[in-house]
Amino acid sequence: PKEETAPKEEAAPKEEAAPAPSPEEPPAPEQPPEQPPAPSGEPAPIPREDGAEVTPAPAEVIALREPCPQHCGSVTEPPSCPLSLAVEEVSESSFTLTWKAPEQTGRAGLDGYVVEICKDGSSDWKAVNQEPFLSTRYTIPNLSSGDKIHVRVTAVSASGASVPATLEQPVLIREILQLPKIRMPRHLRETYIRRVGDAVNIMIPFQGKPQPEVTWSKGGQPLDTNRINIRTTARDTIFYIRQAQRGDSGTYELTVRIDGAEDRATLDIQVVETPGPPQNLKLVDVWGFNVALEWTPPVDNGNAEIKGYRVQKSDKKSGKWFTVLERCTRTSCTISDLIIGNTYSFRVFSENICGLSDSAAVASGVAHIEKTKSTYQPEKIPQREMMEPPKFTQPLTDRTTTRGYSTHLFCSVRGFPQPKIIWLKNQMEIREDPKYIALIDQGVCSLEIRKPGPFDGGVYTCKAVNALGEASVDCRLDVKGEI
Repeated sequence: PKEETAPKEEAAPKEEAAPAPSPEEPPAPEQPPEQPPAPSGEPAPIPREDGAEVTPAPAEVIALREPCPQHCGSVTEPPSCPLSLAVEEVSESSFTLTWKAPEQTGRAGLDGYVVEICKDGSSDWKAVNQEPFLSTRYTIPNLSSGDKIHVRVTAVSASGASVPATLEQPVLIREILQLPKIRMPRHLRETYIRRVGDAVNIMIPFQGKPQPEVTWSKGGQPLDTNRINIRTTARDTIFYIRQAQRGDSGTYELTVRIDGAEDRATLDIQVVETPGPPQNLKLVDVWGFNVALEWTPPVDNGNAEIKGYRVQKSDKKSGKWFTVLERCTRTSCTISDLIIGNTYSFRVFSENICGLSDSAAVASGVAHIEKTKSTYQPEKIPQREMMEPPKFTQPLTDRTTTRGYSTHLFCSVRGFPQPKIIWLKNQMEIREDPKYIALIDQGVCSLEIRKPGPFDGGVYTCKAVNALGEASVDCRLDVKGEI
């Protein structure tokens, strides 16, 4: 609070400079006694004077300090430093700053920011804004072309001011015709992978006027010029390594800067080689025509992820190696369909993005597939009685039809042997009569009555008969109406 009240106490007399002629009027000295609380809160002797010029000053100080008792018990720490201070734009007479809010603002909240500038070679810092503001972007105008300006931004709250955020380099006030911009090729936005011994030759274009300053670094340190060659032109920069080694892997930072404005990009390089062989390959079990193997990953993965393992077998008779599994992702497997009487050896290669390991892990033991004595016993299938007397699964249903319109009667039956179907009308068997068409398909029985008349009504019966018995169902058909 002391830092805030100090400048306002100095400003108070300036504000009262206008009413200075007021002592000529007799009522002016009578107003200060109306504010007795002012002297009690200010230890300085100024409030005790009778002059009209100084009486408003302690009133302002007390008004500013009134909120203090509410926060003094809870707000003790000032805000943290603003983040990511950078120059957004530079012209012949001004430049624009951007930054991010501090991580910690305290319980009292953030009152705003104060921007200060200082010419290069001087230590006289001057605030460019009269009152704190909350925006994280600010343009400093009315500067002279050619000046180099140092800038710092301070976060201010009721509990005090933060440590200022300062630009590392001064800003040269001149017009930037084109801001720096790195045109990172699409294939370099992902990890750039090369094999050990290959050349790394990368060209990255950029833009910016006037000619930008280009710098490379790795892990915040300058590059080893004995291994890495950098050639920069007005439009691009070339990164070259004659023979890449695994130690060249890592993240490289490229910075293109014009005065205080800059653009950054990262380049991830991964130099890989073939992995080492798996470790501790052993035969776990042999049974029947099968063999179980186990191993552990290689000690050296070649600086790349292990994609899988290739398992091969060799029989003692031919001595040739044959692949039985490719890209096995686990560190164990089971090999089946081995030939009885043969003796097998096994080996395993590890594989990464570069290919197979130069050597393989060979199992110390061999697997002998022995002949087993077994007697074939055919499975006994129980005999099932398939014979069945007729049985209707869907009966006939009563129907009403209109005279002159054909109609159908349906039912379903099962039985073995297949039963014989007999249709009856009023207990009289229907024989070869063109008026009736009887059909049976997959146990579904149907009787078509073509253009029935009044005399075709009655009780219809479907009888199924085979060697094991018979069954029947019936329904009633009514014929009504005229054509």
